[in-house]
Amino acid sequence: MTSVTRPWTALGLVFGLMAGLALGAASSRAAGDNKTSDFEERARAQITVEGNKRVDAATIRSYFHPSPDGRFDEAARDAALKALIATHLFDTVSVDRDGGKLVVHLHEAPVLDKVTFEGNKRVKDSDLTTGIESKPRGSLQRSAVQADVNHIIEAYKHVGRDDVSVKPVIIDRGSDRVDLVFEVTEGAKTPVRQINFTGNTAFGKRQLAAVIKTSASNVLSFLTGGDVYDPDIVNADRELLRNYYRSKGYADVNVPRVNAEYDPGARGFTLTYAIDEGPIYRFGDIAVDCRVDGVDPDKLRRLLTLQSGALFDGARLDKSTDKLSAELAKLGYPFARVQAHTLRDAAGRRINISFAIEQGPRAYVERIDIHGNTRTRGYVIRREFDVAEGDAFNKGLIDRAERRLKNLDYFKTVKITTKPGSASDRVILDVELQEKDTGDFNIAGGYSTTDGWLAEIKLGDRSFAGTGVALNSTFTYGQYARGFDVSATDPGFFGNRASAGIDLMAKEADTSPYQSYGTVNYGATMLVGTPISEQLNMQFRYSISRQDVTLDPASLAAPPSIVVQQAAAAGPQWVSAVGDTATYSTVDNPKAPTEGFSSQLRQDLAGLGGDVRFLRTTEDFHYYHALNDDVVALARAQGGYITGWGGSQVPLIDNFFGGPSMVRGFAPNGFGPRDLTPGTTMDNVGGSMYWATTAELQSNIPGLPSEYGLKAVAFVDSGSVFHYSGATTFPGSTQSLQLASANVLRSSVGVGMTWASPFGPLNVSYAVPITKASYDVTQPLGFTASPF
Repeated sequence: MTSVTRPWTALGLVFGLMAGLALGAASSRAAGDNKTSDFEERARAQITVEGNKRVDAATIRSYFHPSPDGRFDEAARDAALKALIATHLFDTVSVDRDGGKLVVHLHEAPVLDKVTFEGNKRVKDSDLTTGIESKPRGSLQRSAVQADVNHIIEAYKHVGRDDVSVKPVIIDRGSDRVDLVFEVTEGAKTPVRQINFTGNTAFGKRQLAAVIKTSASNVLSFLTGGDVYDPDIVNADRELLRNYYRSKGYADVNVPRVNAEYDPGARGFTLTYAIDEGPIYRFGDIAVDCRVDGVDPDKLRRLLTLQSGALFDGARLDKSTDKLSAELAKLGYPFARVQAHTLRDAAGRRINISFAIEQGPRAYVERIDIHGNTRTRGYVIRREFDVAEGDAFNKGLIDRAERRLKNLDYFKTVKITTKPGSASDRVILDVELQEKDTGDFNIAGGYSTTDGWLAEIKLGDRSFAGTGVALNSTFTYGQYARGFDVSATDPGFFGNRASAGIDLMAKEADTSPYQSYGTVNYGATMLVGTPISEQLNMQFRYSISRQDVTLDPASLAAPPSIVVQQAAAAGPQWVSAVGDTATYSTVDNPKAPTEGFSSQLRQDLAGLGGDVRFLRTTEDFHYYHALNDDVVALARAQGGYITGWGGSQVPLIDNFFGGPSMVRGFAPNGFGPRDLTPGTTMDNVGGSMYWATTAELQSNIPGLPSEYGLKAVAFVDSGSVFHYSGATTFPGSTQSLQLASANVLRSSVGVGMTWASPFGPLNVSYAVPITKASYDVTQPLGFTASPF
């Protein structure tokens, strides 16, 4: 009989056969695996473990792997020994043979209960704990302890202590538990004895030494602390020097190295910065080459702060690049890349700048990793970034964030690098920080010809508890005045868009040689500030204060002016005012400017509630220009106007009073409208207008290091306070008012000295009045000092 097999039946037989073969193979492999596992377990069962208390014997045996013949040859024993040692759970491990068996002898490492430090005063426990490997509840590792000793020594080198010694002490607590104590002997600080520069021809040693943070040891180093050798700061000084040269026209400058040589005889370092200046350049043609569709190049060009023909300035070039990157991001082009291409004309010493703008590759910020901020909160750091996780990656905005973080003055070093993310279009930002102290505490005394002797306590923190909130408090008790001022300012209250703060103050002034009356003033001010541009900042405020004029007839040889008597009779007055301040500045260094100008326009409107109504406007303008490495010229102009409104007169103590802050050589309240009525104290009653100008030369003192902060000055001052706007007749009074209120020119010439001390500026001047009114009060010698 013939039979026919259907096609699908044949296929079924084939698949069935394949499945059977596969199942058989799988079963065979499983049986083999079990056989191997059983084989290893039987071999390991012959291993004897001695000395273990916390680690299970089976766990220790699992590190041994027999050969196919069931034996543990030398290679197997050596591999197991190394693996057990690598766990760091044991102090000692050895493997011996006992006939055909293995015996593992071991001693478990004790457990750390505590890890502490003793003798460390210059470096905090928290800073030392961060980098060591030995941790509580971990095992004691001898190799890790030695590595920890080296870490502590390195931490001390960063604060200028090379003479440090560290001794680890292990204290047995029983039951295989120990405490680890690092006994630190700090030794003396390692100072910088001398700083040299090589290759510098454009700028002298004095000028370059003023640029860097490190300073040579001198008699004032105990105040400044800048002479401590710190490798990180010394290395950062190279970048400060480079940026300084680039801002002065030296586009090709390079600071390739700094040599630090320790002199055992001087017990300190000699630093030598090598500088390759290169030629000086000016800006040539400036162009914007935009290859991004929909963007107007002319609109971007108006954002640039560069001028053709001006001295090359690397800082301005960087700021212009930042501005373009930020503007493109605002316009909806976050991937647009701005590159400043420079083309040098060596013969003409000019650099043509072309800002090339093109669409960059699409990349996104996957994560921002922050390290080293043991105190500063993460959000304080993150708010300096214009990008967040998930945003488009923009190199220009990242560079801006790095500069912002450095300017906070919370960190010793800031470095932002990038790492590849989880995908080709993902980037991880790695922010590495090294923090520094932000607190401030001073107990001090001082003197000024205005306020007399005074004692002062200052307590503050630039970043309270790492929140970025600046707290400041000052308590003063002086010969003629006493009071306090407490303020809190959050620079990131509205993110990066605005800051907010509050200021509480109280001040009481007594009768002094310069005025026949006392004053009492206390109140609060709330402020909001916002940057408009890199140079322009606005501040808005509301203040409420209670002010009063007081009299002590027993302390006066004659009755005060009728104006003063009426002000005292009026009693306390509440002043409720809103105001704003616009500050525009292009100076190169806010603390010690040598180039640029600043302008501050201030306005206050009183009368939104309260007892008085007035409008006050003042302007203060400074212009600086370096004549050479040592001499800076200053031109200053200031003026102001105040007027009552709504039928209200300006209170006495809100007027302007002429003195040494306007024209040196005159006493406090020394010039301005004055009541010349015979038989009275002839008080200065204040004016509603003032103006003043100053021309000054500031020079370093030859023979003194610039880090001392001492400068000699020569100046010419002129100005006037005039136009008394108060009442001239008083109901119920028969006393007349003989008022001198003319706009009389007051001027003086003089010399002086300033010291930018660590606690504030000190100024001494001797000025000779050239022109004045017959009734003005002069005082040639002037002295003011912040408490120190």
